Amino acid sequence: MTARELDLRLPHLRLAARAWGDENLPKLLALHGWLDNAASFDRLAPLLCEHFHIVALDFPGHGRSDWRAPGAWYHHVDYPGDVLAAADALGWGNFGLLGHSLGGAVASSLAAICPERVERLLLIEALGPPTGDVSQTLTSLQNALRDRAAVGDKALRVFADVSTAIAARRKANALSEIAATALVERGIKTVPGGFIWSTDPRLTLSSPQRFLEEQILVVLRGIRTPTFVLLAQPEQPYLKREMIDRRIAQVADIEVRRLAGTHHLHLEDPQPVAAAILEFVRRRSGATAPP
Repeated sequence: MTARELDLRLPHLRLAARAWGDENLPKLLALHGWLDNAASFDRLAPLLCEHFHIVALDFPGHGRSDWRAPGAWYHHVDYPGDVLAAADALGWGNFGLLGHSLGGAVASSLAAICPERVERLLLIEALGPPTGDVSQTLTSLQNALRDRAAVGDKALRVFADVSTAIAARRKANALSEIAATALVERGIKTVPGGFIWSTDPRLTLSSPQRFLEEQILVVLRGIRTPTFVLLAQPEQPYLKREMIDRRIAQVADIEVRRLAGTHHLHLEDPQPVAAAILEFVRRRSGATAPP
Protein backbone atom coordinates (compact mmCIF):
# COMPACT_ATOMS: atom_id res chain seq x y z
CA MET A 1 0.00 0.00 0.00
CA THR A 2 1.26 3.46 -0.91
CA ALA A 3 1.55 5.90 1.99
CA ARG A 4 -0.34 9.19 1.97
CA GLU A 5 1.52 12.38 2.88
CA LEU A 6 0.06 14.53 5.67
CA ASP A 7 0.85 18.04 6.85
CA LEU A 8 -0.10 18.71 10.49
CA ARG A 9 -0.30 22.29 11.71
CA LEU A 10 0.37 22.36 15.45
CA PRO A 11 0.10 25.54 17.55
CA HIS A 12 3.90 25.91 17.62
CA LEU A 13 5.19 24.26 14.42
CA ARG A 14 4.37 22.07 11.41
CA LEU A 15 4.89 18.32 11.34
CA ALA A 16 5.04 16.17 8.24
CA ALA A 17 3.69 12.63 8.41
CA ARG A 18 2.85 9.52 6.39
CA ALA A 19 -0.40 7.58 6.70
CA TRP A 20 -1.56 4.06 5.88
CA GLY A 21 -4.86 2.22 6.29
CA ASP A 22 -8.56 2.99 6.55
CA GLU A 23 -9.30 5.96 8.80
CA ASN A 24 -12.10 3.99 10.48
CA LEU A 25 -9.70 1.39 11.86
CA PRO A 26 -8.13 1.69 15.34
CA LYS A 27 -5.63 4.56 15.41
CA LEU A 28 -1.89 4.00 15.76
CA LEU A 29 0.60 6.87 15.95
CA ALA A 30 4.09 5.73 14.92
CA LEU A 31 7.18 7.50 16.30
CA HIS A 32 10.64 7.04 14.80
CA GLY A 33 14.13 7.03 16.27
CA TRP A 34 16.75 9.75 16.68
CA LEU A 35 17.97 11.15 13.33
CA ASP A 36 15.50 8.84 11.50
CA ASN A 37 12.14 9.91 10.08
CA ALA A 38 8.66 8.61 9.26
CA ALA A 39 10.09 6.34 6.54
CA SER A 40 11.36 4.17 9.38
CA PHE A 41 7.91 2.52 9.19
CA ASP A 42 7.69 2.22 5.38
CA ARG A 43 8.15 -1.56 5.47
CA LEU A 44 6.32 -2.35 8.73
CA ALA A 45 3.21 -0.18 8.32
CA PRO A 46 1.92 -1.95 5.17
CA LEU A 47 1.94 -5.21 7.16
CA LEU A 48 -0.19 -3.66 9.92
CA CYS A 49 -2.51 -1.35 8.01
CA GLU A 50 -5.24 -3.92 7.45
CA HIS A 51 -5.75 -3.70 11.21
CA PHE A 52 -4.81 -0.10 12.02
CA HIS A 53 -4.99 3.40 10.62
CA ILE A 54 -1.31 4.32 11.03
CA VAL A 55 0.16 7.80 11.00
CA ALA A 56 3.95 8.03 11.23
CA LEU A 57 5.27 11.44 12.25
CA ASP A 58 8.48 13.19 11.35
CA PHE A 59 9.54 14.53 14.75
CA PRO A 60 10.47 18.24 14.94
CA GLY A 61 13.86 18.77 13.33
CA HIS A 62 13.63 15.46 11.45
CA GLY A 63 12.58 14.44 7.95
CA ARG A 64 10.30 17.04 6.40
CA SER A 65 9.03 18.63 9.61
CA ASP A 66 9.85 22.12 10.87
CA TRP A 67 12.89 22.69 13.06
CA ARG A 68 12.39 24.06 16.54
CA ALA A 69 12.60 27.84 16.91
CA PRO A 70 16.03 29.52 16.97
CA GLY A 71 17.53 29.29 20.44
CA ALA A 72 15.55 26.18 21.41
CA TRP A 73 16.91 22.84 22.54
CA TYR A 74 15.63 19.38 21.64
CA HIS A 75 14.65 18.21 25.12
CA HIS A 76 12.99 14.86 25.71
CA VAL A 77 10.29 16.56 27.78
CA ASP A 78 9.10 18.53 24.74
CA TYR A 79 8.42 15.53 22.50
CA PRO A 80 5.36 14.12 24.35
CA GLY A 81 3.65 17.49 23.93
CA ASP A 82 4.44 17.46 20.21
CA VAL A 83 2.90 14.00 19.86
CA LEU A 84 -0.21 14.92 21.83
CA ALA A 85 -0.65 18.05 19.71
CA ALA A 86 -0.32 15.91 16.57
CA ALA A 87 -3.05 13.57 17.83
CA ASP A 88 -5.25 16.60 18.51
CA ALA A 89 -4.57 17.94 15.00
CA LEU A 90 -5.66 14.58 13.61
CA GLY A 91 -8.84 14.74 15.68
CA TRP A 92 -7.93 11.60 17.61
CA GLY A 93 -9.27 11.19 21.13
CA ASN A 94 -7.85 7.76 21.93
CA PHE A 95 -5.05 6.06 20.05
CA GLY A 96 -2.25 3.55 20.27
CA LEU A 97 1.46 4.31 20.13
CA LEU A 98 4.12 2.46 18.13
CA GLY A 99 7.60 3.72 18.91
CA HIS A 100 11.13 2.81 17.90
CA SER A 101 14.19 3.94 19.90
CA LEU A 102 13.71 7.68 20.62
CA GLY A 103 10.10 7.27 19.50
CA GLY A 104 9.66 4.43 21.97
CA ALA A 105 11.11 6.54 24.75
CA VAL A 106 8.67 9.33 23.94
CA ALA A 107 5.77 6.88 23.66
CA SER A 108 6.64 5.43 27.08
CA SER A 109 6.51 8.87 28.66
CA LEU A 110 3.27 9.89 26.94
CA ALA A 111 1.52 6.64 27.89
CA ALA A 112 2.30 7.40 31.55
CA ILE A 113 1.41 11.10 31.28
CA CYS A 114 -1.94 10.55 29.51
CA PRO A 115 -3.08 6.99 30.31
CA GLU A 116 -6.68 7.95 29.55
CA ARG A 117 -5.83 8.54 25.87
CA VAL A 118 -3.32 5.78 25.05
CA GLU A 119 -5.04 2.47 24.26
CA ARG A 120 -1.97 0.35 23.59
CA LEU A 121 1.79 0.79 23.74
CA LEU A 122 3.99 -1.03 21.22
CA LEU A 123 7.72 -0.44 21.66
CA ILE A 124 10.66 -1.53 19.52
CA GLU A 125 14.12 -1.29 21.06
CA ALA A 126 13.00 1.10 23.81
CA LEU A 127 11.38 1.49 27.20
CA GLY A 128 11.92 5.01 28.54
CA PRO A 129 14.69 7.45 27.54
CA PRO A 130 18.44 7.32 28.21
CA THR A 131 19.34 8.62 31.65
CA GLY A 132 22.26 10.47 33.18
CA ASP A 133 24.61 10.11 36.11
CA VAL A 134 24.21 12.78 38.78
CA SER A 135 28.00 13.06 39.04
CA GLN A 136 28.10 14.24 35.39
CA THR A 137 25.61 17.09 35.84
CA LEU A 138 28.12 19.92 35.63
CA THR A 139 30.11 18.30 32.83
CA SER A 140 26.93 17.78 30.79
CA LEU A 141 26.00 21.45 31.10
CA GLN A 142 29.51 22.56 30.15
CA ASN A 143 29.66 20.27 27.12
CA ALA A 144 26.20 21.24 25.91
CA LEU A 145 26.84 24.98 26.10
CA ARG A 146 30.21 24.59 24.38
CA ASP A 147 28.70 22.50 21.56
CA ARG A 148 25.79 24.87 21.14
CA ALA A 149 28.08 27.87 20.74
CA ALA A 150 29.99 26.07 18.00
CA VAL A 151 27.12 24.48 16.04
CA GLY A 152 26.70 27.45 13.70
CA ASP A 153 30.37 27.29 12.70
CA LYS A 154 30.21 23.71 11.41
CA ALA A 155 29.97 23.31 7.65
CA LEU A 156 27.32 20.81 6.60
CA ARG A 157 28.51 17.95 4.43
CA VAL A 158 27.22 18.18 0.86
CA PHE A 159 26.68 14.86 -0.92
CA ALA A 160 27.15 14.95 -4.67
CA ASP A 161 24.33 12.44 -5.18
CA VAL A 162 21.80 10.39 -3.24
CA SER A 163 23.80 7.17 -3.52
CA THR A 164 26.72 8.79 -1.66
CA ALA A 165 24.38 9.84 1.15
CA ILE A 166 22.96 6.31 1.31
CA ALA A 167 26.47 4.88 1.57
CA ALA A 168 27.28 7.27 4.42
CA ARG A 169 24.13 6.31 6.32
CA ARG A 170 24.82 2.60 5.81
CA LYS A 171 28.30 3.03 7.24
CA ALA A 172 27.12 5.07 10.22
CA ASN A 173 24.40 2.65 11.33
CA ALA A 174 25.31 -0.68 9.71
CA LEU A 175 22.09 -0.58 7.69
CA SER A 176 21.18 -2.57 4.62
CA GLU A 177 20.81 -0.65 1.39
CA ILE A 178 17.01 -0.94 1.41
CA ALA A 179 16.77 0.39 4.98
CA ALA A 180 19.23 3.22 4.44
CA THR A 181 17.56 4.23 1.19
CA ALA A 182 14.17 4.65 2.86
CA LEU A 183 15.57 6.90 5.58
CA VAL A 184 17.89 8.90 3.32
CA GLU A 185 15.35 9.68 0.61
CA ARG A 186 13.12 11.32 3.21
CA GLY A 187 16.00 12.78 5.20
CA ILE A 188 17.84 14.92 2.62
CA LYS A 189 17.20 18.18 0.83
CA THR A 190 18.62 19.72 -2.32
CA VAL A 191 21.25 22.48 -2.15
CA PRO A 192 23.65 23.89 -4.74
CA GLY A 193 26.13 21.12 -5.52
CA GLY A 194 24.05 18.22 -4.25
CA PHE A 195 22.24 17.23 -1.07
CA ILE A 196 22.50 17.77 2.69
CA TRP A 197 20.71 16.14 5.61
CA SER A 198 17.37 17.79 6.34
CA THR A 199 17.73 17.15 10.07
CA ASP A 200 18.44 20.07 12.39
CA PRO A 201 22.16 20.04 13.33
CA ARG A 202 21.14 20.89 16.90
CA LEU A 203 19.88 17.32 17.25
CA THR A 204 23.49 16.14 17.46
CA LEU A 205 24.43 18.43 20.35
CA SER A 206 25.25 17.04 23.78
CA SER A 207 22.23 16.94 26.08
CA PRO A 208 22.47 19.64 28.75
CA GLN A 209 20.41 17.61 31.19
CA ARG A 210 19.07 14.07 31.44
CA PHE A 211 16.62 12.41 33.79
CA LEU A 212 18.06 10.17 36.48
CA GLU A 213 17.24 6.48 36.28
CA GLU A 214 15.17 6.66 39.47
CA GLN A 215 12.98 9.33 37.87
CA ILE A 216 12.31 7.21 34.80
CA LEU A 217 11.36 4.23 36.95
CA VAL A 218 8.72 6.42 38.61
CA VAL A 219 7.38 7.49 35.20
CA LEU A 220 7.20 3.90 33.93
CA ARG A 221 5.10 2.92 36.94
CA GLY A 222 2.44 5.28 35.59
CA ILE A 223 1.88 3.20 32.43
CA ARG A 224 -1.51 1.46 32.67
CA THR A 225 -2.12 0.41 29.05
CA PRO A 226 -1.22 -3.05 27.69
CA THR A 227 2.43 -2.77 26.69
CA PHE A 228 4.52 -4.84 24.30
CA VAL A 229 8.31 -4.45 24.12
CA LEU A 230 10.23 -5.96 21.25
CA LEU A 231 14.00 -6.14 21.68
CA ALA A 232 16.71 -7.16 19.24
CA GLN A 233 19.08 -10.01 19.89
CA PRO A 234 21.97 -9.60 20.47
CA GLU A 235 21.15 -6.71 22.79
CA GLN A 236 22.41 -3.22 22.04
CA PRO A 237 25.08 -1.71 24.34
CA TYR A 238 22.73 1.12 25.36
CA LEU A 239 19.96 -1.34 26.29
CA LYS A 240 21.80 -3.36 28.90
CA ARG A 241 19.88 -6.39 30.22
CA GLU A 242 20.09 -5.29 33.86
CA MET A 243 18.76 -1.82 33.08
CA ILE A 244 15.96 -2.91 30.76
CA ASP A 245 14.84 -5.69 33.13
CA ARG A 246 14.56 -3.17 35.96
CA ARG A 247 12.42 -0.93 33.76
CA ILE A 248 10.23 -3.81 32.59
CA ALA A 249 9.48 -4.65 36.22
CA GLN A 250 7.90 -1.20 36.73
CA VAL A 251 5.13 -1.65 34.12
CA ALA A 252 2.02 -3.41 35.40
CA ASP A 253 0.77 -4.98 32.15
CA ILE A 254 3.73 -5.76 29.93
CA GLU A 255 5.06 -8.49 27.67
CA VAL A 256 8.55 -8.70 26.21
CA ARG A 257 9.73 -10.51 23.11
CA ARG A 258 13.26 -10.81 21.78
CA LEU A 259 13.92 -11.38 18.07
CA ALA A 260 17.17 -11.89 16.21
CA GLY A 261 18.12 -8.68 14.47
CA THR A 262 19.70 -5.26 14.74
CA HIS A 263 18.49 -1.99 16.26
CA HIS A 264 16.43 -1.26 13.10
CA LEU A 265 14.95 -4.77 12.94
CA HIS A 266 11.48 -3.40 12.06
CA LEU A 267 12.93 -1.81 8.93
CA GLU A 268 15.40 -4.55 8.05
CA ASP A 269 13.13 -7.58 8.58
CA PRO A 270 9.56 -6.36 9.19
CA GLN A 271 7.60 -9.62 8.81
CA PRO A 272 8.54 -11.19 12.19
CA VAL A 273 8.04 -7.83 13.88
CA ALA A 274 4.55 -7.41 12.40
CA ALA A 275 3.62 -10.98 13.32
CA ALA A 276 4.72 -10.47 16.92
CA ILE A 277 2.84 -7.19 17.24
CA LEU A 278 -0.41 -8.54 15.78
CA GLU A 279 -0.26 -11.67 17.91
CA PHE A 280 0.12 -9.55 21.05
CA VAL A 281 -2.69 -7.18 20.08
CA ARG A 282 -5.09 -10.01 19.29
CA ARG A 283 -4.47 -11.72 22.62
CA ARG A 284 -4.38 -8.69 24.88
CA SER A 285 -6.91 -6.25 23.50
CA GLY A 286 -10.03 -8.31 24.10
CA ALA A 287 -13.11 -6.66 22.68
CA THR A 288 -11.07 -3.86 21.09
CA ALA A 289 -8.81 -6.22 19.12
CA PRO A 290 -8.53 -5.44 15.42
CA PRO A 291 -10.16 -7.94 13.01
